[in-house]
Parts: sequence; C-alpha cells; structure tokens
Amino acid sequence: MLDDMISLEDYRLTTAEILYHKPDHPERLETYVWRSLDRVPDFPRLNEFLSLWEDSIAGKLHSVKIAYVGTIEPAEWQYAQAVTTLH
Repeated sequence: MLDDMISLEDYRLTTAEILYHKPDHPERLETYVWRSLDRVPDFPRLNEFLSLWEDSIAGKLHSVKIAYVGTIEPAEWQYAQAVTTLH
C-alpha cells in the first residue's frame, strides 16, 4: 500500500481540452477532451498523446487547455450515522 502511494506522489487527475481544426473543414474547430492520471508539471502522458495526435490524426491542433486537481490521497472513511431499509 505504501509503495502505491509513493509511486503516485507526483500524479494528478489531469484533463486537457484540445481544440483542433476539422480535416474536412479547416476553418471550423472541434473539441476533444482527454483525461488521465499524469505527472505534474511535465505531463509526460499528455505530451505523448499530443505527439501521437500530430503524427497520426489529420486534424491540426489549435490549442490545448490543461486543468488538474490536487494530490491523490487515500479516501477518508466515515461511518454512517443511520441505516434505513426501503421495502
């Protein structure tokens, strides 16, 4: 368990909003949302994905916005205050 926490130390849930030009209508932009665990601040997985995009996909990239949440930590457990049964 401790080894898992150490390996996730620099990782954050990262979301990237990718705007790209449509291949058949280059004047129009389309949006693609990418989400994964990635290491801050260098974002190796996102950079790998964007390199693959530029090499393999016809839609030219316009812009990329990146957002990420704080550190990944174990969930907090709370005991229920009451238990109710329906039916």
